[in-house]
Amino acid sequence: METLALILAGGRGSRLDILSEKRVKPAVPFAGKYRIIDFTLSNCTNSGIYDIAILTQYLPLSLNEHIGVGKPWDLDRRDGGVTLLQPHKEWYAGTADAVLQNIQYIKKKNPKYTLILSGDHIYKMDYRKMIDHHIKNDAKLTIAVQPVPWEDAHRFGLLSVDDDMRITKFSEKPAKPESNLASMGIYVFDTDVLLDAITRIEDPNLDFGKHIIPDLLENSDLYAYVFDKYWKDVGTYDAFIESNIELTGTVDKVPLDMYEREWPIYTKSEELPSVKVGSKALISQALLSNGCIVAGTVKKSVLSPGVIVHPGATVINSVILNDTEIMPNAYIENAIIDKRCTIEENVVIGEGKDYTPNIDKPELLVSGVNAIASGVTVPKGTIIKRNCRIFSTAKFETKVIESGSTLK
Repeated sequence: METLALILAGGRGSRLDILSEKRVKPAVPFAGKYRIIDFTLSNCTNSGIYDIAILTQYLPLSLNEHIGVGKPWDLDRRDGGVTLLQPHKEWYAGTADAVLQNIQYIKKKNPKYTLILSGDHIYKMDYRKMIDHHIKNDAKLTIAVQPVPWEDAHRFGLLSVDDDMRITKFSEKPAKPESNLASMGIYVFDTDVLLDAITRIEDPNLDFGKHIIPDLLENSDLYAYVFDKYWKDVGTYDAFIESNIELTGTVDKVPLDMYEREWPIYTKSEELPSVKVGSKALISQALLSNGCIVAGTVKKSVLSPGVIVHPGATVINSVILNDTEIMPNAYIENAIIDKRCTIEENVVIGEGKDYTPNIDKPELLVSGVNAIASGVTVPKGTIIKRNCRIFSTAKFETKVIESGSTLK
């Protein structure tokens, strides 16, 4: 076997807060009918890589149920296929520690190359081109990179390269960046180099960016592979809603083509009826998934499978997840609403000009987005202003939820 893909899918996704309260980040729904991990899995199968292990950890049930035996991605194979690996000693303490804890699996597979991927990014990439680049340069490790805005560079591992794309310097989230060439967290290793490094370097929190890459850079030829197409980490509320809404744009403005037949994104689809649109419905710039019924107004929004928008209800610039029902005359703007919620009559979500940041989590909600957890029923006539977090256990004791509030 030439290449084994290891997908790291065990992180908490803490910045997604409510959305990752009951599921791991790669299992969060995205773009209507998909999950975030579908993009990485589809990249693998479209690249002809069918030997895949997914390293799970926190709240794996939703992800495990979604992956199953891998049939939607053509991974239900006798030779190869997908394997779900859970921690069997203790929690993974770092990205490289997750690989170390599964070293026997890698040795059993004995691939020539090991492809390390993240399960929580949105992009379409042919990994074969990166692997060919790795082989051509006789590299020990190749890192996929992308230029990022200088103001964001401090959040990434940053590389400097020479004219041949050989890496000359690596800095993990430096306070004063000297480069804006950011690591995408996608690595191609010669497997023997990977196994040597993770067993030789001793650190309880073994991490690729903090330990493996700096160590190998001292004695080995490491190369960068530039990927200049769409790639996004949807790990915050703002990034999540913006990325979803971007996909509703006109054909010439959509940054990621979801309709490209040569590179489809596969998923486990629910068997639901076709979309039904009522006689008085008004729909513009929207993604509607299977099983949706729209009799109201939907603008610049994404509706996941089974969402119902009743007559007189309005949904603007929002992401509504599976089986949520929006009752007559409700008004929703700039909201992320999780699965199986009921938004009752005359509810207003996203009201007023008060943009007070969320008091409990000001770093998460400042732009006016409201986040509502799965299973919530918002009572009739309730007004939820802006930057609010509504958890599954929330009790509505007042009709007006002020900006910046958290209900638990």
